[in-house]
Amino acid sequence: MIPRTKSNGPRSRFVGAAVLALSIGVGCAKPSPIERALSLFHQHREAEAARVLEAEVAVHPQNLEARGLLVRAYGSTGDLGAARRATEEYRKQLAPNDPAADIELGHAYELAHAFEEALDAYDRAAEIAPQSPLGPREGGLRAARWGLAAEADARLREAARRGANDVEFLHARGLVAIRLDQFAEAEVHYRACAKQGAPECHLGLASLGLKKNDYVLALEGFDGVLALRPHDADAALGRSYSLIRLGRARDAEVALNFAASLGASAVHVRKQRALLRGRAEAETSDAGISDDDASQH
Repeated sequence: MIPRTKSNGPRSRFVGAAVLALSIGVGCAKPSPIERALSLFHQHREAEAARVLEAEVAVHPQNLEARGLLVRAYGSTGDLGAARRATEEYRKQLAPNDPAADIELGHAYELAHAFEEALDAYDRAAEIAPQSPLGPREGGLRAARWGLAAEADARLREAARRGANDVEFLHARGLVAIRLDQFAEAEVHYRACAKQGAPECHLGLASLGLKKNDYVLALEGFDGVLALRPHDADAALGRSYSLIRLGRARDAEVALNFAASLGASAVHVRKQRALLRGRAEAETSDAGISDDDASQH
């Protein structure tokens, strides 16, 4: 399994390019141990990656990136004893209040599907660095991902107190608040997140609106997604549904046609068209006009 965290995105893209270059013989320089290890991770050869990293830290004990990856490599192979020992060696190279070793151990436990132990490791990271948001943020994000709303909420609140304010963090806070039926708080988090230009946070607002049957809010959220991703078929479909629920039939039909042109689900397009027809028929009935009356005008 490939180790994945928020900070691994650019590195993973770099490694992907490096692997491609090597595979076609374009690369000129010999790959570094880190590059070789990441390439092996991508090939699901974690045990070989661990051996590469073991050799690297034996020669360069202060290579912190290699030490962190080694902890994860052991987690990927299920050797948690080795992961814990590697964590202690990693810790020796760090400042006393640096939580990095325990955060990597938490990732190792996750990779081995030992989720309670992973949360314990993130909580230790929070204790080691009482001013840093990294430990509670990581624990909160993971608990949210596992559906542990109450556990996530406590950790995310502590991370916020310590200054966490990034998109992934705010999105998680919104999601957890919805799960705890804290709708006003969820809206605050999603709006703060949306200000950072993140489409997933506008989608969070839309989801919150649908959850509350607040279709004005849902429409705002879907509009925000489409402003950033104009060809998002699902958002376009959500927008047309919100307009239907708001009784704006003409706007809804235009929006639904647009969603269909983007390739939105044909099943859902048909359902929304039926919903539009049903509403039109209901409005005719409410106006006191029967089919016979309509045919005479």
